[in-house]
Amino acid sequence: MPRHILQVRARYMRYAAHRTKKHPRYKTLAPTLALIFVALVWGATFVVQADALKEYPLYAFLAVRFGIAALLLTVLQPSVLRKLSFDNVKLGLSAGALLALGYILQTASLLPADMGGTTPARSAFLTGVYVILVPIFFSIIKKKLPDWGVRVGVVLAVAGLWVLSGLNLSSGGIYDWVLGDTLVLLAALAYTAHMILLSFAKEKHSTSTLAVIQLATIAVVTAFASILTGEVAGMPSGQTVWLALLITGILGSALAFVVQTWAQKTLLPSRVALIFVLEPVFGGIFGWSVAGAVDMRELVGAALLIGGILSAEIIAARKMDKKGESYQPALEGIPVIPKSTKEKAKMRRKMRKRIKQKGSADDFQI
Repeated sequence: MPRHILQVRARYMRYAAHRTKKHPRYKTLAPTLALIFVALVWGATFVVQADALKEYPLYAFLAVRFGIAALLLTVLQPSVLRKLSFDNVKLGLSAGALLALGYILQTASLLPADMGGTTPARSAFLTGVYVILVPIFFSIIKKKLPDWGVRVGVVLAVAGLWVLSGLNLSSGGIYDWVLGDTLVLLAALAYTAHMILLSFAKEKHSTSTLAVIQLATIAVVTAFASILTGEVAGMPSGQTVWLALLITGILGSALAFVVQTWAQKTLLPSRVALIFVLEPVFGGIFGWSVAGAVDMRELVGAALLIGGILSAEIIAARKMDKKGESYQPALEGIPVIPKSTKEKAKMRRKMRKRIKQKGSADDFQI
């Protein structure tokens, strides 16, 4: 059959598929929208936590938040209790301790301004720095130069931090950097250590069980911290505090993990990474809307930071597409740890081959 006839036939088949629900676009639309909602919720957590901390103590808030999340995730996935092996518990406790440190530092950065807190928008953007730090530390461990995308990302991120800090060489000082900004960067280092530790997880480790153990660990650590520091907490009360607990504990932790586990079985890593870059973007938008103003220097610095995150993460995710890898579901933030098995990689290659027979995979992605 002549080549031009085959091309016309292939176009007709793609059009016919598009007119029916057999088209791959229909299979990726729901997971895409679900992950966008997760990124939206995560972006909103910076503002709602900042408001809640004005009425409720820091450690007690985190203890209640993650206690609710651990309990709800156990109810949603009761199979986690059957997988409480020694290996899962050991890795989960270690990762949970690092994650607790990160959340304490990040949440502390959102305390009121008179206590040295930063703005929700700046906290959202600065938190994303861990996406660039993880591949840098991996390169140091492996004694190998990082990918060119990471190198470009580092340059953009440093430029973004420079602009956000307000550093002025002529006057030799930083005039717009507060304690909360430093706490966020320290939190990014804690998240980096957490990600690197989880990268050593093997197939015998249950992802959902590890998630529950980590959430429970954060709840216990922050509860002890609340007692040791003498916080006067009591039962949470008030609409602001309970709204924050609903968004952060239920929507942002337990349900977000379940949604990721479902959605990432369908979407390519490059799509997942691109969607989750929206988290700091949403965080910035919510933060600026509450503040009622956008500082142009802060906007430029945020744009440079997002550019660095995109350069470092999206290029790495495109390589994962080719390898047939997928992301580990993240408890919060942009996922950076790939999860791959030979069987899953083989299935993904078959799926891509089947899509290419009907048309380009790019034709079907939205």
